[in-house]
Amino acid sequence: MIDTLRSGTSINGIVVPDSSLGRAITEFIRDTESELLFNHSSRVYFFGALAGQQRELIFNPELLYAAAMFHDIGLMPSHSSETLRFEVDGANAARDFLKSHDVDPSDIEKVWTGIALHTTPGVPEFMHPVIALTTAGVEMDVLGLTYDQYPDTVREAVVAAFPRTPHFKEDIIQAFYDGIRHKPDTTFGNVKADVIADKEPHFHKGNFCSIIRTSRWST
Repeated sequence: MIDTLRSGTSINGIVVPDSSLGRAITEFIRDTESELLFNHSSRVYFFGALAGQQRELIFNPELLYAAAMFHDIGLMPSHSSETLRFEVDGANAARDFLKSHDVDPSDIEKVWTGIALHTTPGVPEFMHPVIALTTAGVEMDVLGLTYDQYPDTVREAVVAAFPRTPHFKEDIIQAFYDGIRHKPDTTFGNVKADVIADKEPHFHKGNFCSIIRTSRWST
């Protein structure tokens, strides 16, 4: 893997923030996450930042880097709670980390929200650029929703720096499942319920209409 901090790798002018905070984030995530998730999160940052260029958005690279790198840390056993959505676990971990580095509370809130909403389509794109671009990076690297909006040379450069595994599509689904399988109820109303259903054919998703109909209200 290319170490962007040492080599100064630039993709369309986008680089990993070479600051004390940027280096601390890289070190923490590299030591905490699997290589699969570290590379994925790094690509999310680059694709998100590149989307920001395309959309002519003004954003703080350090904050986007923090959101991108922490967005899946809630899948790791060391940062996974028993009852919270993994997105919230990740957002909380980022908040604690950024607090320890004296980041402004309003900036921490942007990172927290970007992570918490990164699996909620249709909302983040209308919010602050850090929030919108975190989701944009995720949707590109996992779902390929904007695949054709990136030139071949740019896509290839990102993947060369932070490789996808030979079977990344199945590997990332498995990583999602491994990180949430112990708390399937937290997937109610979000896309990760599809992951549980894919791996557990007898799993029954919570149903919004059924909850309404079986509530304590008489009418």
